[in-house]
Amino acid sequence: MSTNDPAVQNVVAFTGGGGAANGGFIFMALKPIGERKARADQIIARLRPKLAAVPGASLFLQAGQDLRIGGRLSSAQYQYTIQSENLDDLVKWGPILLQQMRTLRGFTEVNTDQQNNGLQSSLVYDRATAARLGVSPQVMDQTLYQAFGQAQVSTMYSSLNQYHVVMEAAAQFLQGPQGLAGIYLHATNSGAMVPLSAIAHYEPTTAPIAVNHQGQFPAVTLSFNLTPGIALGDAVKTIQQMEQEIKMPETIHGSFSGTLQAFQQSLGTEPYLILAALVAVYIVLGILYESYIHPITILSTLPSAGVGAVLALLIFKTDLSIIAIIGILLLIGIVKKNAIMMVDFALAAEREDGKSSRDAIFQACLLRFRPILMTTMSALFGALPLILSNGTGSELRRPLGITIVGGLIMSQALTLYTTPVVYLYLDRLRLWRERMHKKHDGAGKALQPAPMTAI
Repeated sequence: MSTNDPAVQNVVAFTGGGGAANGGFIFMALKPIGERKARADQIIARLRPKLAAVPGASLFLQAGQDLRIGGRLSSAQYQYTIQSENLDDLVKWGPILLQQMRTLRGFTEVNTDQQNNGLQSSLVYDRATAARLGVSPQVMDQTLYQAFGQAQVSTMYSSLNQYHVVMEAAAQFLQGPQGLAGIYLHATNSGAMVPLSAIAHYEPTTAPIAVNHQGQFPAVTLSFNLTPGIALGDAVKTIQQMEQEIKMPETIHGSFSGTLQAFQQSLGTEPYLILAALVAVYIVLGILYESYIHPITILSTLPSAGVGAVLALLIFKTDLSIIAIIGILLLIGIVKKNAIMMVDFALAAEREDGKSSRDAIFQACLLRFRPILMTTMSALFGALPLILSNGTGSELRRPLGITIVGGLIMSQALTLYTTPVVYLYLDRLRLWRERMHKKHDGAGKALQPAPMTAI
């Protein structure tokens, strides 16, 4: 297959497979990044209205992932699943939930794996009439199975082989439910043949084409994509609020699955990951300086770096993804070197030259300004290619460069002023604690009685 879009190189399509009843998949390979001017999301945006006009089919587009988290194949990137022990509840509430999610702001291409429009015929019989005519439910079931269930009634043996004899209705009676009119039942009380139409009739209804399961229970999975600018965390809150508004019965349990479930799990551990990194840095710095106070001075440079990273993500309209979180963790190691250079020099000046805290940190700011600026600019220019590159996979690395550059700019602009102030105030706190300890120790010695001497 081929397409007229200039950015698409080739198209491959197939139907069925992957649990897609009455559906299929289309894979579009894009041209190399150097031969096209648009990103994958931009190509999807311009193809969506063209493909939506195809009659008789609904097409949902999503960019291919090199590393797909969640492991669930669906028509969109994110999934939400409802489960119930009762299939009828899913048949009723699945379409309701689908329509409700399509009204949510920022949700696009909402679809479901539930297909309830399969055709079936239900046989309804009159129990009173059947009992009066002497036709039991067992006779009816056995007769219908022999007619349409391919019942094995005998085995024929030959000298070299054996053959199973299967009884079924003639081919003209198997084309539709109209063939039930030719079925006759054996009455047990009179031995007469009673037509099936005398005690039963069929009703055409709909039924699920396939019943999907998650674990041991039937499940319906709704997939969706998000419009640009909608954070995944906001989408999670919106779905949780929708659950409360539509008031689904208690027999239905909703949960996030696939990529969205993996996002929730990672989001729950990210604060602990950052806290563990800060604790590790504090312990190492405390051992280095043999102090509980000066590591706090060095860690005081990190909030400005975090604020700068978040502001840079907002300016570039980039989500706070896992790669961006990794960039913030890298900032912890890069940014604190500014304070380490100043604090290390100031402590050496106090111990070796006998200078006061104010004079020591002032001299540290003057002498360490050049190496601080050089190291910051080196790291900043080293991260710029991550932002400016347009090669293959650049979208994955771009948030890393944005967080590093934004954090370095903000921290460089603020920490040169805030670190000396924090150093002086914490040093005053240290001196105040030492005076309080000396005062307490002196009062304790004054209360001790004088030793007695023998005369």
